[in-house]
Formats: sequence, structure tokens, C-alpha cells
Amino acid sequence: MIETVYLSPGELMPQATDDEPWLIVEASDDGQFFGSGWGRKPSGEGVFYASLPEDDVSLEAALNAATKWAGGRGVMRIWVQATPG
Repeated sequence: MIETVYLSPGELMPQATDDEPWLIVEASDDGQFFGSGWGRKPSGEGVFYASLPEDDVSLEAALNAATKWAGGRGVMRIWVQATPG
């Protein structure tokens, strides 16, 4: 199961090590939510995540897409900044 951790306004996601998968969903001033991250394919190859415009329209859509992506890439925790910084 992938843990979702909500950050306080202005709080930053903790620094990940170079080989630690990570993913964050961040609110923007225009009411959208952008996801980015890094993980590993089952083959071991590193791969980056950048959310798609259709997934940026709400926090729910952004988290659904991020969770789906994270599931097969070793990401154990999704950090969420629900307040624009």
C-alpha cells in the first residue's frame, strides 16, 4: 500500500537519496495539482514521472494518477502539498 502524506503549508518534502523513489503532488496558484517524481521499472531502469494535463484538474485526479504510476515503480509514499506555495 502506498502512503499519502500531507505537508503543512510551506513545508517541503524531505530530501530523498539518489536511489530512493519519490513522488510529490503540488498545488498551483491556478487551482491545479501537478505531480512529479522518480522511480524504477521492474527491470531496474530509472524513470521520471510528470503528471498529464488531464490529471492536474483536481487533487483527487492527481492522486489517482500518481498512485497508479507509483504502484509499479517502488514508490512507497506520495507527498502532497495541497496549498500553493
